[in-house]
Amino acid sequence: MNHKSKTNIFFAYYSRIILYSSSFIVCLFVMSCQKVINVDLNSTSPAIVIIGNVNDQPGPYIVTLQQTVNFSQNNTFPPISGAFVSIADNEGNTDTLVETISGTYKTKKISGTPGRTYTLKVVASGQTYTSSSTMPQPVTFDTLVTTYRVSPRNNDTTFSPMAVFLDPAAFTNYYHFVETRNDSIVTRQFFIDDQYTNGRYINYSMRSDTSLHHGDSVKVEMQCIDQPVYQYFSTFRQASGSTNVTPFNPVSNISNNALGYFSAHTSRYRAIKVQ
Repeated sequence: MNHKSKTNIFFAYYSRIILYSSSFIVCLFVMSCQKVINVDLNSTSPAIVIIGNVNDQPGPYIVTLQQTVNFSQNNTFPPISGAFVSIADNEGNTDTLVETISGTYKTKKISGTPGRTYTLKVVASGQTYTSSSTMPQPVTFDTLVTTYRVSPRNNDTTFSPMAVFLDPAAFTNYYHFVETRNDSIVTRQFFIDDQYTNGRYINYSMRSDTSLHHGDSVKVEMQCIDQPVYQYFSTFRQASGSTNVTPFNPVSNISNNALGYFSAHTSRYRAIKVQ
């Protein structure tokens, strides 16, 4: 799956968070009142969604800009073209990104280095959006293994990948895992902190709605992220599974009410084939 397809996963989730929550509110009104109440589900102004990443691997790094749509429209999120996008670090390096395809902007020269703070600036439709993220120190991704379980109903054996690594005791660490199965990225978000495992070996199992089987290939990227990005993923999961009457969006680390996130993180990879 290419980067554009990966990015669209996030926009599809945003649509579900914002629009399904609106549907839930309408159902409550209908069930509690005899009189039919008409609610304008198209009254919400479109919002910008920014997804940006910088890591400690060779670039270029990518920032995507898209716009949310109203309830009656499909999940095709129009890209935002013609914006000004730049990334700078705290060492005085600045890179103005180039729009390669509509809504997709790539760096030309800036490099990701652990310990540095990166600042994203986006100017689109007369509005300015900024975000800063500090890249943590890398953590060694020791190994990737699989665990299995046997279904009591049909004796079918299914597998899940497990990341094994030693958490450094000197720092508070936050991790985000991106899993690819047979060249398709798993949409579920996997993330943990070391609140209860500081300085210990961590065996983190990634279980999703679809399981691995014999012959499947799996690749996992382990990202060391900073606390604001961890908070984004944490609230993202809460929002996507929320049944609250009042809908809410994930806590973004981008200013001016933008949706999405900007992450400066380290990346380590492991791959395995289920035997």
